[in-house]
Amino acid sequence: MANSRCLSFLGGVPTLLVPDNLKAAVVKADKFEPTINSDYQALARHYRCTVMPARPYKPKDKSKVEGAVLIVERWVLARLRHQIFYSLDALNQAIRLLNHQLNERPMKAYNSLSRKDLFQQIDQPALKALPAFPYEYTEYKVAKVGPDYHLQFDKHYYSVPHALCGERLEIQATATMIWVHHKGQCVAQHVRSSKAFGQTSELSHLPPAHAAHQEWGPERLRQWAEKIGPDTLGVVLAIEKRKAHPVLAQRTCLALLGLQKSYGSKRLERACGMALQQQATFTGFIKNLLKNGFDQTQPDAESSAPALIHTNLRGPHHYQ
Repeated sequence: MANSRCLSFLGGVPTLLVPDNLKAAVVKADKFEPTINSDYQALARHYRCTVMPARPYKPKDKSKVEGAVLIVERWVLARLRHQIFYSLDALNQAIRLLNHQLNERPMKAYNSLSRKDLFQQIDQPALKALPAFPYEYTEYKVAKVGPDYHLQFDKHYYSVPHALCGERLEIQATATMIWVHHKGQCVAQHVRSSKAFGQTSELSHLPPAHAAHQEWGPERLRQWAEKIGPDTLGVVLAIEKRKAHPVLAQRTCLALLGLQKSYGSKRLERACGMALQQQATFTGFIKNLLKNGFDQTQPDAESSAPALIHTNLRGPHHYQ
């Protein structure tokens, strides 16, 4: 994406891209036949240019680039070293302004022409036109649809039409959007979310009667939770209240109640009680309590013993 933004800034596309031999661009460095990273090759295909990495162990292939980076770095750091920035946007704005000033600064070695003048005279006429749309990095993944019509991508759940439950679908993800494909056809699209273990759902994907989910409906989940204890039932009810639809809470409730198999009913009930006290009715929080044994450190309310009393303990009178 840094390459894509650079080409947009230049307003054109060169014939060759000459990267260093970093893994993000070159999988295997070779003087004659280097292996280009597939994602970087997709960038080159989008802009209709060729990738020709610098030869390994040949510093002269990139000396001008390294020198330019050093000049820009010194120019920026020298002028910003005494300033304080409270946001990344403010820092980027200051760097962008200095970048324009540096490009317009006359250079004695080039008859007082600036870098911008040289670019407009030499480089810009040789650039090809930019494509209609800028390149957007795309990830691909195959995921199986769960019983609640959702599939997982990057720790987030996205809904698909209910008829595709159990199918393996292809996910196409950019920085802003998610597309789900089934046999070459797009069956769902969502705005990409960065909320871990959250759910993005479209109500049109849910069937009216939810007949396929009667086996594990809300009533059966509540009965299971009630057998474990009242605190577990309270957490299940809190999860259902937090979700937009009871069916959307099914996966979360099944994950919560499934902890009974690994930790037992008593420990799960105790951990759910702690989660209710702290108003953190999340499966991840409860699982962390059980995994680290925090539920076993809390004393039972029934067996509350009086505080120890001996001469080494300070009482309230000590601070009066």
